[in-house]
Amino acid sequence: MLAVDRQARILETVRSRGVVRLRELTEELGVSVATVRRDVTTLAERGLVDRSHGSIKSTDSGNGDHSPALARVGESVEAVPGQPEKPAFTLGMLVPSTTYYYPDVVRGARAAAATLGARLVLGISYYDPATDRLRVDEMLAGGVDGLLITTSVPLSKQDETTAWLASLPVPTVLVERRITLGTGIEHVESVASDHVYGACLAVRHLVGLGHNSITLVVRRDTPNRWLIEEGYKTGLDEFGLKRLPPITTPHPEYDPATFDHAIKGVVDDVVRGRISALLVHNDQDAIVLIQRLHGAGARVPRDVAVVSYDDEVAGLIDTPLTAVAPPKQDVGRSAVELLIARLAHGAERAKRHLILLPELRIRQSCGAARR
Repeated sequence: MLAVDRQARILETVRSRGVVRLRELTEELGVSVATVRRDVTTLAERGLVDRSHGSIKSTDSGNGDHSPALARVGESVEAVPGQPEKPAFTLGMLVPSTTYYYPDVVRGARAAAATLGARLVLGISYYDPATDRLRVDEMLAGGVDGLLITTSVPLSKQDETTAWLASLPVPTVLVERRITLGTGIEHVESVASDHVYGACLAVRHLVGLGHNSITLVVRRDTPNRWLIEEGYKTGLDEFGLKRLPPITTPHPEYDPATFDHAIKGVVDDVVRGRISALLVHNDQDAIVLIQRLHGAGARVPRDVAVVSYDDEVAGLIDTPLTAVAPPKQDVGRSAVELLIARLAHGAERAKRHLILLPELRIRQSCGAARR
């Protein structure tokens, strides 16, 4: 397990339980006490946890921000200077994680809520559909005026999830979930990144560098898998290039053997010169894949160009990764603005689906020689 993944897991465990013993973490992670101590020291130096007599506790509300303007479900929040003591609206926000991708979405939402005099209450589902409903029920019981929801699953057809969303009794904005015809919830407002465009943007960049054998490696359980695959195929079609079948992978931490089996052909093709560029979702998987390539004697960018998707930790490794960066903070900010406008104006406003464009951040990993 990579240190960044281990630290993310420690942080999520501490935030979910409040206080965790050092010994518990060593047993759950299957690593030495010294390793956990190093990880906890790193987190403590970043101000994310506190240590005390063998115990670790979180220093914040789970969004990476120490401001009191954001609370978890059931917590009170103090007035922010310059804002009225009683907020104009209380908004509930459900996200599937607070350790990867969504912290910036939450920060954007929090900033907009503070600016507009609203209170934001946070619920976390850990990608469990049953917990989606539990957290939302808690927020509704607490009297929220509206909801910002990122479901644990994608929304592609009419099912129990879409029926549940349609039945919610307060105005709702879906966050980072695309709503398509046939779901029955086309009337529900939404704000999302255009992942089709993001993947296509990466392919265009690689083709511009002279690459014509580009493979997509994508996490099979990501809700955005189909959008990224669509963008990859659209980009190749735009230049008349052959579509190579996307390689789908499990989480490399939870199923490393299957991950390695899935990418074995990719590694072999790079070594043999049959693939010159890779688009990899997500950053963590790109880092693991690069390690496997190095183990086989291939180097980035000498032998293969790599573009990762998400830009969470892409810039932190020895060869910083060029990455597609969804506008996460803008998504959170726009979602709050959309929901408050709906609460303030009701049916006077036309309903909206907002799609925001990712950007490509160019770093060192895409500079492989042309083939």
